Amino acid sequence: MAKTNNIVHLYFRKEDKEGKSLLKVNPIHMTGIEIVVPAEGEPESEEFEVPSDYEKSFPEQGYEPCNPLEFNLYLNGLV
Repeated sequence: MAKTNNIVHLYFRKEDKEGKSLLKVNPIHMTGIEIVVPAEGEPESEEFEVPSDYEKSFPEQGYEPCNPLEFNLYLNGLV
């Protein structure tokens, strides 16, 4: 099995009038973290299981690939 340090995670972003949603996907273990940033209020994060067809379903839901910088700033409470 691969170590957690050696996995190249995938990052996705979706923004609408209610706020934004940032995803970090582990394509090996099919797990992820979602950070929901409401237009007003504090960001919340939760872990989730990634669907096997995420490459198709995420774009259909409005998610676009993005840079990990924004996700990690929110994850570490720097934004």
